[in-house]
Amino acid sequence: MQLPLGPDPRTDVLRRLQALLVQRFGRIERAAAEWRRPEWVLVQGVIGARTKSPVSNAATDRLLARWGSWEAVAQAPLEELQAELSTQTYPAIAAERLKASLSALVEQRGAVDLSHLAELETGAAMDWLERLPGIGRKIAAGIMNASTLDRRAIVLDGHHTRILQRMGLVPPKADTKRAFDAIMPAMPEEWSGAEFDEHHLLMKKLGQTWCRPSAPQCGKCPAQSLCETGRKRAV
Repeated sequence: MQLPLGPDPRTDVLRRLQALLVQRFGRIERAAAEWRRPEWVLVQGVIGARTKSPVSNAATDRLLARWGSWEAVAQAPLEELQAELSTQTYPAIAAERLKASLSALVEQRGAVDLSHLAELETGAAMDWLERLPGIGRKIAAGIMNASTLDRRAIVLDGHHTRILQRMGLVPPKADTKRAFDAIMPAMPEEWSGAEFDEHHLLMKKLGQTWCRPSAPQCGKCPAQSLCETGRKRAV
């Protein structure tokens, strides 16, 4: 007979980590209502590669203001989309991916409409999203979690994944999808979708402040005692 494995020790680490991050950075309010429509979150994610969120937020709002609907954005000339997305780090790629993803939605749904996702289980909804051009695990999780769908799906950007790897909570070379699959079973069961969102935003702040890609400042990091890398560097 197989004995029960017991609780995942990483879950307690995540709870303690969250408390430390809130203590250091304070609470984070969720985005404004107009920025939490699933379709808006999709567009912001598709155009946002390697670009700061406030810049991508403004670009997303500009697209909708100029063309009036996401269906009209899908039909816009590619060169005009590229010009409107000049603030993005990769405007040409952003425009191509956006046009492809919105056009695929119009073809499949008759409109840029994600309302059907509310009826699907989270995993099934993410699988559906990831079949659209330009939508990977990070964007799919963002649509499910950071939008009004408010699901328990953790968004993993480069900062978040890097911290999880350094802490020893996911495999050291895990890509976004593998890291997501590894950490989701350890996420505290009492956390709501809003708490998943806040956790991601706090981890992002940590990655931007101390746990940077090169020369991490472990001695100043509030999570050093919980981190495999931080504890080694303290010796």
